[in-house]
Amino acid sequence: MTPTPLDLVRDQLAQQLFHRVAGPEGPARRQRIIDAPGPRWFDDDSPIRRVHGDASMFVGGLRALLLQSLHPLAMAGVAGHSGYKGDPWGRLQRTSHFLAVTTFGSADDADAMIARIRSIHENVRGVAPDGRPYAASDPHLLKWVHIAEVDSFLAAHSAYGAEPLDQADRDTYVAETGRVAEALGVIDAPRTEAGLRAELDAYRPELTGTREARSAARFMLLNPPLPLAARAGYGFIAAAAVGLMPRWTRWPLRLPYLPVTEAVAVRAAGRLLTGTIRWAMRPSDTALDGAGA
Repeated sequence: MTPTPLDLVRDQLAQQLFHRVAGPEGPARRQRIIDAPGPRWFDDDSPIRRVHGDASMFVGGLRALLLQSLHPLAMAGVAGHSGYKGDPWGRLQRTSHFLAVTTFGSADDADAMIARIRSIHENVRGVAPDGRPYAASDPHLLKWVHIAEVDSFLAAHSAYGAEPLDQADRDTYVAETGRVAEALGVIDAPRTEAGLRAELDAYRPELTGTREARSAARFMLLNPPLPLAARAGYGFIAAAAVGLMPRWTRWPLRLPYLPVTEAVAVRAAGRLLTGTIRWAMRPSDTALDGAGA
């Protein structure tokens, strides 16, 4: 069948999204993940696959980075070791690969990926600007990164997901992500959404908006390394991510708080954009690419 002009537009958009998120090795990695024999950690219809395979992850991923930056030690590790400004797409692609393998890959490949990341974490250590030492392998710091990520993915999926989860599935999602987190070294990861909320509240006294966190927020929201043609679409993602940030996080990161605009215009734009991404990406692409957003 001859492709229509709309099919060509869809394929071009899908290819551009895939290249950005998965990188030049993305097609080969995707095929290896799909074709790898053996059991998986999670069933095909599991909540973790429904969330991580949805276009809402593009919003949730950016929200997670903003929220995680509020912990000074986590931000110090990112600023000192991740190269997020010098190679932001490389960092995104590595994260995409990790989430794709642990969510959709074989159990053997997931175990190997976890071992690789734990080995990398052992070398990520230093001293934060406030004089405190940090280490990426610290279970307490790992837990913060984990719960900020899970809360963000859930928030984005609730707002922009194709099929939002009911409460039982939300609890299951938290439990499933906890399995991955504990494999990485987190101790007692939350297993329910209520437990997730309690953990977030417990970290509140440790959080603050440092100069490094505000610099990262400006970079991610205002100066993304994108061509001009792509910045409008990214702007909608950024606005949607900020709109999902808790109110108490806005001033520390110098983020705007416009509740009426966020509830009407930003939410509508976010739905339009995630719907466009969902339309463009084939199911297998979305599952493996959205996971890394």
